[in-house]
Amino acid sequence: MKPYQFFTGLLAGACIVVLTASTTNLKPNTQYEFTQVTVIESVVPAGLGRSRMITIGPNGQMEEIKLENFFSLTGINFSNVRENDQAITNKISVMHQEGWELQDVTSGVYGSGTIGEAGGNNAGIFMTRYLFRRAM
Repeated sequence: MKPYQFFTGLLAGACIVVLTASTTNLKPNTQYEFTQVTVIESVVPAGLGRSRMITIGPNGQMEEIKLENFFSLTGINFSNVRENDQAITNKISVMHQEGWELQDVTSGVYGSGTIGEAGGNNAGIFMTRYLFRRAM
């Protein structure tokens, strides 16, 4: 047997082992259930806006948690921002403990005027959507 025939046979055998091992580890199509958490945080001055965290479960049931507004009468309220961040973090932690995997995060801002800007109504929201999934 010539050396190149030996190495060609060895390489072909290694390829067969690798291909067989990789196809035997493939999992069947996994079915998932999904749920979404939407956080709407108001940036309306003087605390007049409404902020909420809304969860729609896989069964369609809705849970609504009140959040604090970013602004108070004196301006941005960092205590409220901190409380909202803690509530959101707690929700994500609970979801993870229940077996949910964070799949996607989408955020957006809506505003019709900057605070103090002429012509605007000083209204706005930050909205963040967290999409979770877990295997059924």
